[in-house]
Amino acid sequence: MKYKIGVVDTTFARVDMAKFALEELSILKGVEIVRRTVPGIKDLAIECRRVLDSGADICIALGWVGGAKIDTQCAHEASMGIQQAKLLANKHILEAFVFEFEADSDRALAEIAKDRARKHALNAYRLVSDPASLSKRAGMGIRQGKGDAGPLK
Repeated sequence: MKYKIGVVDTTFARVDMAKFALEELSILKGVEIVRRTVPGIKDLAIECRRVLDSGADICIALGWVGGAKIDTQCAHEASMGIQQAKLLANKHILEAFVFEFEADSDRALAEIAKDRARKHALNAYRLVSDPASLSKRAGMGIRQGKGDAGPLK
């Protein structure tokens, strides 16, 4: 079976997060990738919706959130738009945002972005190809962007 996965990123991002998502998806069997890029984080919802409406099974929204207070507010607004878009499309949009306050160095931020993009790409594939596989991972404290927290004992 062929799965169509949308990857939507922004020009505002300081890391090419789509590059890492595309690398992960390109090695998987039966994946057709649709990539789109928009100016900023608040544009992600509509572009993801367009990709879904054009036949994609799922979409990944890759966003970068600056360090200013207004950027955090914009991320919240973008997230609300993504929630509405996924409900209207009745399909998943995996939101993968990186917040500049998550790390103290550019290098650490780049690593978070790389890890988060790769792991969200794999989760998108799992959601469309084998959703039951995620149940096996439930309660394991699996994280995207940093090391896993692990399950509580």
